[in-house]
Amino acid sequence: MKELLKLLGVLLLLQGWGTVVNTVLGWWRWAHDLLLVNHIGFLDGYEVFAGVVLGLIGLFLYTAAGKRA
Repeated sequence: MKELLKLLGVLLLLQGWGTVVNTVLGWWRWAHDLLLVNHIGFLDGYEVFAGVVLGLIGLFLYTAAGKRA
């Protein structure tokens, strides 16, 4: 269970960070279809905020997995 939480945390951190960088700077045009937030219709226009939330959730999950005995 601990490893699953760590993996999920890392994936959400990458998704969040990638969404913010791609939306603000537009560096990764090729990654547009790989980012989860771009496939959710009601988040159009709020990609940066959703990316920050995904990153925070990922950080929380990763930290919680590290503290779990």
